[in-house]
Amino acid sequence: MKVGLYFGSFNPIHHGHLIIANYVLQNTDLEQVWFVLSPQNPLKPSAGLLNEYHRLFLLQASIEGEPGLRASDIEFKLPRPSYTIDALTYLTEKYPSHEFSVIMGSDSFENLSRWKNYQQIIRNYPLFVYLRAGHEQLPDYPGAQVTRLRAPLLQISATHIRNNVKEGKSIRYLVPEKVKEEIERNHYYK
Repeated sequence: MKVGLYFGSFNPIHHGHLIIANYVLQNTDLEQVWFVLSPQNPLKPSAGLLNEYHRLFLLQASIEGEPGLRASDIEFKLPRPSYTIDALTYLTEKYPSHEFSVIMGSDSFENLSRWKNYQQIIRNYPLFVYLRAGHEQLPDYPGAQVTRLRAPLLQISATHIRNNVKEGKSIRYLVPEKVKEEIERNHYYK
């Protein structure tokens, strides 16, 4: 099975993430997209992160009933901080019949050389890169198998959503209804 891995903190998951995952699923030869929830991104501060199990629950609620989308907690079982190459290595060993690729924004692709063992990622895994405004010129990584995608992008961010919650503003239409309800019920991001 061909599986695209979409890594992120998903703090919280929002419609922008879901639109990208669905676009990749519908417009490539991938059979599934797995959201790989990162408990701690080594390139971002961990302050302000909702508990990883709460984020996983929100992620699972947002894709319930979508057969091509799956939530993965694989990085919960790996040493912290989470490194993409470690998750890729583990998943490749655990699912030898699957072909894994990585889904990322062009802004992340620009920083790929800062990632742990990025050469190994380039050498062994196809990359699906969705273009973000201001990041259309991709660096040339010799040997990289890159598919450029023009996915529809929403100009919303998890930071904006968290700030809305803190300020008592609505997050309706920014996140799936189930996610909104869970955030409100549990007073997340207050």
